[in-house]
Amino acid sequence: MQNAEVPFFPPATSRTHEVCGAGACVFSFALSAQLNGHTMWIRENWDTSQINPTGFADFLEPAALTVCNTKNQPETLAVAEEALRSGAVSLVVMSLNKSLGLTEGRRLQLAARDGKSTGLASIPEGMGSNAAETRWRCSPVFAPTDSTLQKWELIKNKSGTLGVWHVRWNTASRRLTMVSSARK
Repeated sequence: MQNAEVPFFPPATSRTHEVCGAGACVFSFALSAQLNGHTMWIRENWDTSQINPTGFADFLEPAALTVCNTKNQPETLAVAEEALRSGAVSLVVMSLNKSLGLTEGRRLQLAARDGKSTGLASIPEGMGSNAAETRWRCSPVFAPTDSTLQKWELIKNKSGTLGVWHVRWNTASRRLTMVSSARK
């Protein structure tokens, strides 16, 4: 199959988006690589999972990532809003475990617009904010010949078009390519 660009990726800058599923980290790092700037990853202290530089080095240099630990979700949102508004980072990834209200989601959208940054909320499956521009469900595809294959579903898009794509990260070119497509 011929490799092609993935429609709607990277998602619109100066907006906030959401991602869920087992492939959410791959989506986040691929987006960071495409935006080619500094990324801030914000998560709560209780989250004991660690982001391993060896695991994401194929996407971006470890020096291009700042990890910020917060005490709770309101603090996560406050830090994310300030980082988005500052324009000092190209991407702000926030790990959320509770639904966002419309007011909170709208504040993040305005901050992203003002700072010309992109926001990405990593959320549990089935959760989401009405304010998000897009929502993606990402999961690995288990194939004996390809350990990097992912299935990305665009399940919310304010511009109206949804879709499903099988994608692969190309480490050599630091680029995401579509390897097959399916229509929803």
